[in-house]
Amino acid sequence: MDGNPALDAERDAIVGALGPVVEGIAATFGPVCEVVLHDYRYPEKSVVAVAGAVTGRSVGGAMSEIGLRVLAQGDEAGDELNYLTRTKGGQLLKSSTMVLRDSTGTVFGALCVNVDVTAVQQAQAVLTGIGGGAGTGTGEASGTTTFGNDIDSVVEAIVDDHQLRRQSRTWVQLGRAERLELFRSLDEHGVFAVRRAVEQVAARLGISRASAYNYLSQARAATGAPAPPADSASDGGPA
Repeated sequence: MDGNPALDAERDAIVGALGPVVEGIAATFGPVCEVVLHDYRYPEKSVVAVAGAVTGRSVGGAMSEIGLRVLAQGDEAGDELNYLTRTKGGQLLKSSTMVLRDSTGTVFGALCVNVDVTAVQQAQAVLTGIGGGAGTGTGEASGTTTFGNDIDSVVEAIVDDHQLRRQSRTWVQLGRAERLELFRSLDEHGVFAVRRAVEQVAARLGISRASAYNYLSQARAATGAPAPPADSASDGGPA
């Protein structure tokens, strides 16, 4: 963020005003609903309010993979409504992510609603069996999403998921083009918006931090995105 005191005060006011909304939405839908308020000015501890316990989030927790993707899109990010995802524990969630903007149009947070529809599916299956008819279904989940209070676990899950998509091949088994594509995709998912993420990705892939910064720079150059700071590999700053 830009550090503008007036804008920071405005953003604080918006976040503060949404606190009762978080509680109200969760109370309306009951125990199957969770509402999470994120302030993206603090990516590693973006959760500033939470009501409900669908994903086990708590205040001070990190954003999910979905939040990282929104953060990577910046001011171009839009609301994502009524999408399905699945937790690592197997819960099917129907979710909506609504971005928060200040008066300049800058995205600085999000209000997220997660509804556990697993119980609904189970009840529907029972009713279908009793009635002999076809169920209405709820659609297919877009994939498994890691929700956690620790941003490191979220980053590791994204890296591991990308590795699985490559049939669990190790780094040395990937060609140069595949390595660049891996870093481009991780960047698109917002991984490198997190402090020390380059070092964490390097450790997960078994490569040096310098190599990771090099591949990230090349991947960004290919897409026209800004390269990481030239001194990032030596100062341990944010990617």
